Amino acid sequence: MIIYIKLAGLIWPSGENGMQITQFFVKGISHSSYILAGKQNCAVIDPQRDVDIYLEWAKFKGLKITHILETHLHADFISGHMDLAEVTGAKIYASRAASCEFEHVRLAEGDTFKIEDMVIRVLETPGHTPEHICYVVSDTSRGSEPVSVFCGDTLFVGDVGRPDLFPNRAEELASKLYDSLHEKLLSLPDSCEVYPAHGEGSLCGRALGAKSSSTIGYERKYNYALQIPERTKFIEILTTDMPPAPDHFSRCTEINQKGPTKLKGLPPVRGIPPAEFFKLAQGADTVTLDTRCYEGFGGEHIPGSWCIDLRSNFATYAGWLLPPDKQILLVSESEKQALESVVWLHRVGLDNIAGFLDGGMFSWVTAGLRAAHVPQISIPELHEWAIRGNPLVIVDVRANSEYETFHIENSINIPVQDLRKRYHELDPEAEKVVICSTGHRSSMGCSILKQHGLSRVNNAAGGMTGYNAAGFGPECPICALSWAGKAGKEGKMPFSEMEIRKSDDF
Repeated sequence: MIIYIKLAGLIWPSGENGMQITQFFVKGISHSSYILAGKQNCAVIDPQRDVDIYLEWAKFKGLKITHILETHLHADFISGHMDLAEVTGAKIYASRAASCEFEHVRLAEGDTFKIEDMVIRVLETPGHTPEHICYVVSDTSRGSEPVSVFCGDTLFVGDVGRPDLFPNRAEELASKLYDSLHEKLLSLPDSCEVYPAHGEGSLCGRALGAKSSSTIGYERKYNYALQIPERTKFIEILTTDMPPAPDHFSRCTEINQKGPTKLKGLPPVRGIPPAEFFKLAQGADTVTLDTRCYEGFGGEHIPGSWCIDLRSNFATYAGWLLPPDKQILLVSESEKQALESVVWLHRVGLDNIAGFLDGGMFSWVTAGLRAAHVPQISIPELHEWAIRGNPLVIVDVRANSEYETFHIENSINIPVQDLRKRYHELDPEAEKVVICSTGHRSSMGCSILKQHGLSRVNNAAGGMTGYNAAGFGPECPICALSWAGKAGKEGKMPFSEMEIRKSDDF
């Protein structure tokens, strides 16, 4: 029996007898990694890139890290296997089919190895990725039956891994995923504990559950994907209307295959005085990333900078939006916040970070340098603008599925990542209000529009959450807005009302 104790944001096991499992969860990327421990030795499964947390845990427990187990080539984050192997001397174990370019133990179906009384058996489970494997653990001090499976992104709590990340292979991989689930994982005992590599919020599945772990029996009974008996229907559902895959997914896969640069080999991030920062920011190979709260960005920011609020889904959108071949200059509230931003950027493979603005925006403006602005429009103000008949274009930058569920009528849906190419669909001179669910993605969108020279850009602070809280919901008509693109310039007749619309599909 494994008893868990919640301590300092982690799950710590209690007791020293037999197998112990500890889960480490990184909320911003919804990543779960694990330590599988015996009395003297332990393995780390799917480690995050910054590995000190495992070293500290092992030291605290008096254990030696001897194994590093990778379930697959992760797409949404950079693994810490190279750093951890160098520090501990532990061997890296990975799928033979992954063709990894670093020293490792190559594994295939049926391979087994031991850590003290624990026997780990390898299952090849392609589907989410072609090379995916799972680790089935038996604690022989108690019996031969499998007690746990570290299933990576094959099986989640309430969901399964998406099979559509490889161009033109979605149906093929969905069919293999069906076999991996029904012929292999579902052949394990119902009591076998399920430990996935991701939790709620991850884009590696469609709609992951909030529980941190599960069992084969529970998933057999309640997981929607396992309730689809027919292969053809399974393939259809798992390859239709999946959420968009961020840009960095393919990059991270390649980096993990080659072996990530070790963090200690990266240059230290330094504070840069305003005058030097200004010169660096003019370079064609450089981007400026503002990680402050979006309200602060709106008040004043360096012209042309990206806004990705550290309070938002920062790592995912940084990996998704920022050009990976550019050097990054950071603007943050403090050195502490800048260094925290660096950790998150490293987690999604953005390693080329020149430094941060020393003294923040205060030092910038007191040096006499120009700042730009984005007006922050509260929802009641937006309502007042509309009922006065002001010609407005509302740009909703949420995902298509969010928009279809619930949106302001006559608003234009351009997901924030698509604004990088679709900005030209908007009239550059029309009064624009960018909206999302809270104000975070919309502020990203505002920064993109301003980079492309669009003027009269406003951020809807509070977003659709504030819109509903203010009472401007489904039954509350307010003034309509003119349509997108040239409609704003040509002065098309405004619609008579605007409302929140719920799709019949939800």
